[in-house]
Amino acid sequence: MSDAELVLRSTRVITPEGTRAASVAVSAGTITAVLPYEAPVPAGARLEDFGDDVLLPGLVDTHVHVNDPGRTEWEGFWTATRAAAAGGITTLVDMPLNSLPPTTSVDNLRVKQEVAADKAHMDVGFWGGALPDNLKDLRPLHDAGVFGFKAFLSPSGVDEFPHLDQEGLARSLAEITSFGGLLIVHAEDPHHLAAAPQHGGPKYADFLASRPRDAEDTAIAQLIAQAKRLHARVHVLHLSSSDALPLIAEAKRDGVRITVETCPHYLTLTAEEVPDGASEFKCCPPIRESANQDLLWQALADGTIDCVVTDHSPSTADLKTADFATAWGGISGLQLSLPAVWTEARRRGHGLEDVVRWMSARTAALVGLDDRKGAIAAGRDADFAVLAPDETFTVDPAGLQHRNRVTAYAGRTLYGVVKSTWLRGERIVADGAFTAPKGRLLTRTP
Repeated sequence: MSDAELVLRSTRVITPEGTRAASVAVSAGTITAVLPYEAPVPAGARLEDFGDDVLLPGLVDTHVHVNDPGRTEWEGFWTATRAAAAGGITTLVDMPLNSLPPTTSVDNLRVKQEVAADKAHMDVGFWGGALPDNLKDLRPLHDAGVFGFKAFLSPSGVDEFPHLDQEGLARSLAEITSFGGLLIVHAEDPHHLAAAPQHGGPKYADFLASRPRDAEDTAIAQLIAQAKRLHARVHVLHLSSSDALPLIAEAKRDGVRITVETCPHYLTLTAEEVPDGASEFKCCPPIRESANQDLLWQALADGTIDCVVTDHSPSTADLKTADFATAWGGISGLQLSLPAVWTEARRRGHGLEDVVRWMSARTAALVGLDDRKGAIAAGRDADFAVLAPDETFTVDPAGLQHRNRVTAYAGRTLYGVVKSTWLRGERIVADGAFTAPKGRLLTRTP
């Protein structure tokens, strides 16, 4: 490591080969070598020794609603990326809806990129959107560098982003497959949702009944059938129904090109603990029962579920009313995703290597960034989080960085304190202090 400018040292470095004591050499923002702990530090290189704190690759969150521009009172690139950096995330991919305009054409993508360019504290990429009327825009968006396309199979909650029916899904999926793209899908069937009881009001049980598991299960079965027919690459967003797991496992065994994510709130929160009127817990699909959660963890362990992402979807506090039917559906989790998942993972016997696989390595692979992100290995970007895994803290909303400090995790005691976060060899946050924005705009590698 004679050319190293920086050496990061820890007794616990999480690498693709496992956790070990190591010295990580960095030059020009790139990891140049992972060497034994005792390796001498070159003359002129700066040494950062983290002792027994864990050095892990920066997390890659591929499901974030930044809402900027257009709904910046809900969230924005400045606040969202600060929250993410405080939680050990170094790369995020922004969803195409809830901003105005939505990312459904190249012109709209350019608007989004211009807004993000000088506000992002970390590297940011973008999803495009697949709508009933933008088939002609899909290939140009792909060529412009979006990482794939999001579609809803049921109403999205915002008028400017209508959902695809099964015919529209087939058309969009055929077009995206023609140029080797990826379709990511909010999979709930609108007919099952329409048939479910819709009582409204403050009772969480009523809201849960309004978003039944069979809405997810049916939509996922339909998506699998379309993907199998077209040999298309598809990704199921925010899986909450454990009943769909056998369908997914069978599809994977049959060679269907399908991947699946779930979210920290499905893995750490349960329907049984949601107070009536507490719409900070509302999301779609919903947080389900404890027994369902156990099966999601089992599916993570066996690989049926590939990765864990936040689905950070904030709003202003006034939209989180006590009526679950009318309250905005979304959970803000960027800053807390790592400690929330780690707290439950350690309780269930999983290690930090598992968490890194679910929240960094596989998410980087999902969007084709695994040549640059997602691992502490030579040639990758020098993106890191430094974690004290055995320290605890109690979640105080006042300490959160996202714009509207509403959180379903308020008052919970979590394991895992992020001491610092590094982007391409530069410390971007340490002990609550942030540098100026240093993020880059990412595009899909051709």
